[in-house]
Amino acid sequence: MNSNLRRVEILVWGGLLLVSLAIVGAFIRTKLDVGGPPLAVYNSISAFSLTNQNGATISADKLKGQVWIADVIFTRCPLQCVRMTKRLRELQDALPKQNPVKFVSITADPEFDQPKALKSYGLQYGADEARWYFLTGPRSEINHLAVESLKLVIYEKKPGEREVPADLFLHSTKFVLVDQQGRVRGWFDGEKPESKLAILSAVKTLLNERQP
Repeated sequence: MNSNLRRVEILVWGGLLLVSLAIVGAFIRTKLDVGGPPLAVYNSISAFSLTNQNGATISADKLKGQVWIADVIFTRCPLQCVRMTKRLRELQDALPKQNPVKFVSITADPEFDQPKALKSYGLQYGADEARWYFLTGPRSEINHLAVESLKLVIYEKKPGEREVPADLFLHSTKFVLVDQQGRVRGWFDGEKPESKLAILSAVKTLLNERQP
């Protein structure tokens, strides 16, 4: 009798565990499908015009109607940029191609990072060129977008401040989330793996927002 009761007890607890896992899984899927709470609106992106890895002009108007995730990198960057680009690749792979979402990586090193260098860098990390733009152009235009609009930092290190030869720039390691109307809606730590779920949830929130 005790043996039978023990088997029943195991079956009951096993069943409860499976139900609990199913509930948790459904909650996570729902959160990613619906998104999180409403996101604050910070500032609007000013007009800009830069060149992508294929030599095409990318402007604020071209990104209208798209949610986009932006960061600052440069192709000679030895550490942070590699981690950030890999994380952005993870976000690219996690979001369906049919979603109106773009990825925008702005170089801090436009003199070196011409379209050819950016194209090679993007291919190295599996960037989908239809969705992921690597942008270069006049430094004034890059600062206008990255620093003034996206509120990111770009600082060129003096030779005496460089720990290694490729340590050329100090720059933000944030991902910036921009909505379909060209408004900044949030900043996320690009070096923390746990930011991935928060960004995906925020993207879904914007995709589900009612558009004017």
